[in-house]
Amino acid sequence: MHAWPASDVPALPGTGRDLRLHDTATGGPVTLSPGPVARIYVCGITPYDATHMGHAATYNAFDLVQRVWLDTKRQVQYVQNVTDVDDPLLERADKTGEDWTALAERETTLFREDMTALRMLPPAHYIGAVEAIPGIVPLVERLRQAGAAYELDGDIYFHVDSDPHFGSVSHLDAAAMRALSAERGGDPDRPGKKNPVDPILWLAAREGEPSWDGGSLGRGRPGWHIECVAIALDHLGMGFDVQGGGSDLAFPHHEMGASHAQVLTGEFPMAKAYVHAGMVALHGEKMSKSKGNLVFVSQLRRDGVDAAAIRLSLLAHHYRQDWEWTDAVLADAVERLARWRAAVSRPDGPPAEALVEEIREALADDLDAPAALTAVDRWAARQETEGGTDTGAPGLVSRAVDALLGVAL
Repeated sequence: MHAWPASDVPALPGTGRDLRLHDTATGGPVTLSPGPVARIYVCGITPYDATHMGHAATYNAFDLVQRVWLDTKRQVQYVQNVTDVDDPLLERADKTGEDWTALAERETTLFREDMTALRMLPPAHYIGAVEAIPGIVPLVERLRQAGAAYELDGDIYFHVDSDPHFGSVSHLDAAAMRALSAERGGDPDRPGKKNPVDPILWLAAREGEPSWDGGSLGRGRPGWHIECVAIALDHLGMGFDVQGGGSDLAFPHHEMGASHAQVLTGEFPMAKAYVHAGMVALHGEKMSKSKGNLVFVSQLRRDGVDAAAIRLSLLAHHYRQDWEWTDAVLADAVERLARWRAAVSRPDGPPAEALVEEIREALADDLDAPAALTAVDRWAARQETEGGTDTGAPGLVSRAVDALLGVAL
């Protein structure tokens, strides 16, 4: 599966800072000092509907991670999946009467277009669940051979108690895990399971649903968590730098994935930091495909909203913050974009070297994009009220905002 085209990232004078991020697993900040190649896995979409602002906020956060690393002169090995076969996708296709593969391809194409417009840097490896199946089957077979998986009416489940580190990502108690499992695609009430929250590894073929050759597993299709594990281990290996996604993925998705990988490899942890973005709400509730309270990136673009303004609306909120999308949020971003573009359109201005360092410091401090935006606001205000004689300043500001914040001025 192909990703989307990369926008150029301007080179800046000097070098960026090592990144400090909040790690869900430890509950506090960790300073990441990757080697020459920084490794990040970000969980992708299930393509049964268009990209909404909650998606955009998550991918914006991890785009900033990449930009900070690139500014430190590292290479970035970024991997993202597409869950192009799963219950929600099949249910939507059945409801609309559309072929599920056509639905998945159409929405994945739209996602690529949205990411391109928002100047999100593409993954080096963009892998669909279907194309990952040949690598998933052997992992499930290995888990079963190790006694970490069991069969229930033809389906294969992972037994969470086989991982002594289970729970180390989310730190939830059993009751909370069971409740979230039921809410987020699990089946804790199914009779016969060893632990109510044991997740599916391989779902045996159902009448009218797609299935694939699973070798000793029989025909079927993979569970959600093992999909990401297979892709991450194949392209990044254990102990990669950042596992990223929305805060609703900490449990069960990232918890289960970590346990799968740790049992398979005997190594701990799967990722050095588990980093989670906050949720975006509309009308007081988290944006959710199931609730239908969505603001789509593609619709905003069709309405003539500049993609740079959409991105600025995301950057105005700290990535870990839960926040609400409103017309005022977008209006503020549109106005900010106009001020910034006016400021950098002049032939000269106040010196900007210190501003570049302010942006770097803000982003290195747990991706404090709002602080970075405020720093640019101050420079733009000085440009408007005082002006300056530095002929290189407007260009440097424009390059810095593009390279570090992903906003083209």
